[in-house]
Amino acid sequence: MSEEGRELTIEETFKELESVLERMETQEISLEESFACYEKGMKLVKYCNDKIDKVEKQIMVLSEEQGDEGI
Repeated sequence: MSEEGRELTIEETFKELESVLERMETQEISLEESFACYEKGMKLVKYCNDKIDKVEKQIMVLSEEQGDEGI
């Protein structure tokens, strides 16, 4: 996910996801719009999961480099 050519932070992605959820919960929208919101929300969730996985892998590598076994 990117905004104006840069990657969104996890916080920005969560904010966007909140916006999608609010739209789905508070406004009367068509079935097509609901599906589009759902699809966008799922992409945002996947993006967050991918970013979190990447950070976890970086932590594991750093931990191994430092000889730490328990993070």
